[in-house]
Amino acid sequence: MATSWETSVTESINAVYLLFSAYLVFVMQLGFAMLCAGSVRAKNALNIMLTNVVDAVVGTVSYYLFGFAFAFGGSNPFIGTSFFALHHVPNDSYDYAYFLYQWAFAIAVAGITSGSIAERTQFSAYLVFSSLLTGFVYPVVAHWVWSSEGWLSPSAGGAGLLFGSGAIDFAGSGVVHLVGGIAGLWGAVIEGPRVGRFDAFGKPVPMRGHNATLVVLGTFLLWFGWFGFNPGSYARILVPYPDAPDQGNWTGVGRTAVTTALAGSTAGLVTLFGRRLLAGHWDALDVCNGLLGGFVAITSGCAVIEPWAAIVCGFVAALVLIGLNTLALKLRFDDPLEAAPLHGGCGAWGLIFTGLFAKEELVVQAYESGEVGVSRPFGLLLGGGWGLLLAQVVEVVVIVGWVSLTMAPLFYVLHKLHLLRISVEEEVAGLDISSHGGYAYVAHPEDRHPRFYADYTSIADGTR
Repeated sequence: MATSWETSVTESINAVYLLFSAYLVFVMQLGFAMLCAGSVRAKNALNIMLTNVVDAVVGTVSYYLFGFAFAFGGSNPFIGTSFFALHHVPNDSYDYAYFLYQWAFAIAVAGITSGSIAERTQFSAYLVFSSLLTGFVYPVVAHWVWSSEGWLSPSAGGAGLLFGSGAIDFAGSGVVHLVGGIAGLWGAVIEGPRVGRFDAFGKPVPMRGHNATLVVLGTFLLWFGWFGFNPGSYARILVPYPDAPDQGNWTGVGRTAVTTALAGSTAGLVTLFGRRLLAGHWDALDVCNGLLGGFVAITSGCAVIEPWAAIVCGFVAALVLIGLNTLALKLRFDDPLEAAPLHGGCGAWGLIFTGLFAKEELVVQAYESGEVGVSRPFGLLLGGGWGLLLAQVVEVVVIVGWVSLTMAPLFYVLHKLHLLRISVEEEVAGLDISSHGGYAYVAHPEDRHPRFYADYTSIADGTR
């Protein structure tokens, strides 16, 4: 039996591990900022960087006041009703380190949505949707899956588990990425495409980002942060498994990091060659998005699958991303960062993948701390039956429904009140100069092109 000193040391190490993971996840905000800045045109770089900052600061306050309570406060399976403004935190279940880790997840959701509606959205609209998304929409989904009282939770215990399994979304392919992706989908649909994105015949006109260096830098920062996102979701590293005394959560943490890297890398490779066949050249930006699609997909099952299965996950994720991007262009859907197909499509695939490939032993270790003699539903293709897969499908459906029910009306109301999209004149001039008083760069390329101003003036006075 552990002494009080040993218990204190264990808890201290677990707290440091969780805090370090939270810091890694927060680094992803810098990755999002760089990725977004490089993926838009230079005249909108300042705007997109500011929206990333706003997503973080607004999300911090709203998650502190309401979000954490809705996500992890007790009382019912649908929504939490305690811990507002961290009242009664820390307690036996949650401490400040846990709040900080969950906060880092919450502010990432709004960043995903911002990418879908970049280059054409009023700044005030970001303030509104970011508050609602991080303070209410996302936390409710987190409560369903990650709170022990949630109706989709795989940790509810006993007969309370949906289909005897609950939905396994270990680090948030659905809770984080699918939520952000569907919100961005509705925002982009209601706003419509950017000016000039499609010609008069509906054919897409390329609008490439202005800085590939920033895109690649942002991708590597996100990759780095994902090692806190996925392995960090164990929350506690010093948890031994009774059925294997020489193993514990520390073993799972290492394996989870490996599956994360394998899925992302495989997706990047498949995207590299897939786009080479389709476009006829090697595209660094497409590879970056392919990498991220693999990471998004593996996030659900990263702790409950073997490394070989991660390769399958990444391979299919790349195909899903390429297919959805192709479909988006045919439907004249404009998403500057491909956020909706990437986070929404690959997030949904990640949930289904877990229902197919989750290994029973690893499921027990992740959700029962390796308790001896416990049996749980696992991947269908590994002989685990339909229970887990059905729970995963339910999670996909209810997340799509919930986010659509809450975010689509919000974007529609903002649109009708003329608070969502900027004017054509402002969009052509660029959000930096029209909304923020200057460009992101001292020597802006368009400063030296009189034709730009001629085009802008002709649109403004109605002659074009």
